[in-house]
Amino acid sequence: MSQQAAKKEFPKSIYVIQHLAFEDLGSLEDIFYQNGFRVRYFEAGVDDLKPALEYEGLTIILGGPIGVYETEDYPFLKDEISHLKSRLQRNLPTLGICLGAQLIAHALGAKVYAGAHKEIGWSKLNLIDANQNLLAPLEDIEVLHWHGDTFDLPENAQLLASSEFYPNQAFQLGEQILALQFHIEIMAENFEKWLIGHTCEIRSANLSIAKLREDNHKYAEQLEQSCANVMRNFLVNIGAI
Repeated sequence: MSQQAAKKEFPKSIYVIQHLAFEDLGSLEDIFYQNGFRVRYFEAGVDDLKPALEYEGLTIILGGPIGVYETEDYPFLKDEISHLKSRLQRNLPTLGICLGAQLIAHALGAKVYAGAHKEIGWSKLNLIDANQNLLAPLEDIEVLHWHGDTFDLPENAQLLASSEFYPNQAFQLGEQILALQFHIEIMAENFEKWLIGHTCEIRSANLSIAKLREDNHKYAEQLEQSCANVMRNFLVNIGAI
């Protein structure tokens, strides 16, 4: 048997932990389908997350409006964090977005805490060493930010991107673990769900729903195109394609 034939095939399902119904994979889902993957969702707070966090294929942890540190109010976070720590110790392929990125940072021993102000809306990233950066396709691209918490950079992690207000917007640990504070997955046609679901947060932050909608029309389609290139880079990195 050749060495190539003996190589273990990467699992063709992607497991996704969802903390909020309308914050799904967005444009990522079609990218994964186009590359021959199936997708299985797990609902945090309802489903047992252990199978998703012990899975040897790619597991994605999506965003949500709760904080990593709110374990008394949301006890399921304790198990999610515990299983995530074990997963990261095993260096299994993992992508975290927004809350998912904060959970990864926390599980790696970094501090997660409330930021000075909420960062909600579209703006460009400052990429670190852009030419050799996994996120290089996002250079000069407006991305969607939607968070109030932030995190310190975990030990041994490589910083990939910053923003005007928050120095740690994205990091990777080795080839298998990627954490994105911003929302790379947003899909133009689904954005109205965010405006409905987050209306209380938008109004409390004195933001314009009309402006957020206008910016979505301006920027989301280009982000979808660039997002596809970032995800292909990541899938190549983890040996999935």
